[in-house]
Amino acid sequence: MSEMTQTAAKPRIERSATASRTYTIFVIIGLAALILAPMFFYPIFLMKLLCFALFACAFNLLLGYTGLLSFGHATFFGGAAYFTAHVVKEWGFSPELGILTGVVGAALLGLVMGFFAIRRQGIYFAMITLALSQMFFFFCLQAEFTQGEDGIQSVPRGHLFGFIDLNSSTNMYYFVLAVFLIGMVIIWRFINSPFGMILRSIRENEPRAISLGYSVARYKLGAFVMSAALAGLAGGLKSLVFQFATLTDVAWQMSGEVILMTLLGGIGTLIGPIFGAGLVVTLQNYLATSQFPVTIVTGVIFMVCVLVFRRGIIGEFYASRLGRKLGFEHRR
Repeated sequence: MSEMTQTAAKPRIERSATASRTYTIFVIIGLAALILAPMFFYPIFLMKLLCFALFACAFNLLLGYTGLLSFGHATFFGGAAYFTAHVVKEWGFSPELGILTGVVGAALLGLVMGFFAIRRQGIYFAMITLALSQMFFFFCLQAEFTQGEDGIQSVPRGHLFGFIDLNSSTNMYYFVLAVFLIGMVIIWRFINSPFGMILRSIRENEPRAISLGYSVARYKLGAFVMSAALAGLAGGLKSLVFQFATLTDVAWQMSGEVILMTLLGGIGTLIGPIFGAGLVVTLQNYLATSQFPVTIVTGVIFMVCVLVFRRGIIGEFYASRLGRKLGFEHRR
């Protein structure tokens, strides 16, 4: 009996090893591409892509691995942008302390919003997050420190650690890249930890998780706060890259945009949201000066993905014959 078990497990082990090798190769190629990218593409475009990719991955942490659909993630992205822009411009904080302030502020907002939202499930959870997000939007519209409809403009990038001038686009790009990679490592570690495994069990069968003795509400709240903090990290970076924070960052359209990015790439996959964010940002960048309406083109692509790629583009690749052969169906 043990020999039969070992024989059955051998192909699975081989697929897992193949997937690990393939992932390692992809990571090395991806890192090399990101390092060399400023030589071929406009740095501001690349930095915007990285900021929104991190934002989408943070959102996917909640939707893809916990099964909670939030319509209010713009609160954390835009809130952190406002916090970072304000303390850097008005209080003279260094860029690293400004971003840290934004992350802490977003985490606190996530704690408050999550405390109320996790008491409901499904569409009720989504509607509560949307309602609370709209409340924060109107707060930003009226608050003095946000400067209303004008937003916080001319935010200085400053000097990282006191000596690296972030006014240089090259220095700023590699700073954004470093923060993006740190954020991705945190997400990878989070979803592959025992905490992340429990979140997956909650997503798959919440009553079963409750019957096993897990405090589901606490795990959901922990995931919500972690997702909010990482979304805040992306928002704080964005405010330094573009040197402003406006109401657009906290509007409900921003929440819809990150949902679109995640669904296009593939929920529950690590690199799917990155691909989705890259697709949306690229379309916005290259169609902005053309006669094609960006929203209509994006909507058409989304419809095609919903009809043809039900799991998202990367999700369908993982489920394809090539993906299964490479062992990607086990690497979600």
